[in-house]
Amino acid sequence: MKRNSPIKEQALHPEQAAIAQRARARETAEPGDECAEELDERICTALRAASDKKAVEMVVLDLREVASFTDYFLITSGTNVRQVQAIADEVVEQLKKKGTRAARVEGYKTAEWVLVDYGDFIVHVFEDKARRFYDLERLWRDAVRVHLPADVADSPAGSLRNQES
Repeated sequence: MKRNSPIKEQALHPEQAAIAQRARARETAEPGDECAEELDERICTALRAASDKKAVEMVVLDLREVASFTDYFLITSGTNVRQVQAIADEVVEQLKKKGTRAARVEGYKTAEWVLVDYGDFIVHVFEDKARRFYDLERLWRDAVRVHLPADVADSPAGSLRNQES
């Protein structure tokens, strides 16, 4: 398969660039990185990274039918500011290792709500009190809740709201 150069890729239509990025993520996937069919491998990497740092209540919302600015939200929580930062750091680091860099990171210093934007998906890492206050799951209740991969869903850290659906 012939790969486009990074410069050429930037000139591609956004959908074509996303397809190329997903293909790169599949190429760099390691054995045992199986994930739910409907989820992009990069989202699965982010889920595993968050789980490794003991993130709680992980939820993935499919926004493709209700929003045009992104495809998925990955929402999770940490129990304190340091853990929120550690979760965000691990997600950014693991995705960077697989060739995906965040477009932007917001809220890191205060770590009440850290937003990591990857374009076609956005990772939200909340401190528990802020998550209850902003309640993105209620705000985006029309979005489809995605069932998480077994390696994340079965982890003790992943005590999931996902099971409500």
